[in-house]
Amino acid sequence: MADAYLRQSPLAHLGLAARAAIPPEDIEGTEAGVVLCERPARHQIGLRGDARRPAFRAAVKGVLGFAPPAKATTAAGGTGLPRALWLGPDEWLVVTDDDDAATVADLSEALARQHAHVVDLSDARAVIGLAGAGARDVLMKGCTLDVHRRAFGPGRCTRTLLARAQVIVHQITQAPDYDLYVQRSFAEYLWAWLEDAGTEYGVRVTA
Repeated sequence: MADAYLRQSPLAHLGLAARAAIPPEDIEGTEAGVVLCERPARHQIGLRGDARRPAFRAAVKGVLGFAPPAKATTAAGGTGLPRALWLGPDEWLVVTDDDDAATVADLSEALARQHAHVVDLSDARAVIGLAGAGARDVLMKGCTLDVHRRAFGPGRCTRTLLARAQVIVHQITQAPDYDLYVQRSFAEYLWAWLEDAGTEYGVRVTA
């Protein structure tokens, strides 16, 4: 991961902070049904191993405080950080706070004698927050994922295509509130698409 002073968001030039500072009552139109934000920088760690092995699960739990989820399309860790997102039978994305630089080294050390893989992917993806009453409808415009509350609720995550961009969708709360992990090179494109798709519901940008 690049040093903090060298990092720049792929959305930095869009002036999102200035837009977020505009009072909601000054935004033209009705109350926003779609709320967008860029999440703060996070450590993102690619983790691979055999979740069926007690030693692997115990080692990960010793570092994170919880074992990696074994059930498909689920996340562990709750609504805060750290959390682990299931990406496949032997693959997870571990997400921690930006200032938590020790987790990569700690996981590597804990799993050193096991058949496992740990890699820092923090600079690979940006994270866009999507919330509001129209959030599900926006997602349904661009992907085939069934996001109905009966099929995809809090604590669920999966990889999918959204407007032809590869993303990881993680639903945080029932509200709903989603994290969308997208490759940095597609971040601006996806942000523009989300704004356009959310226009009919009203869009508000938050910090």
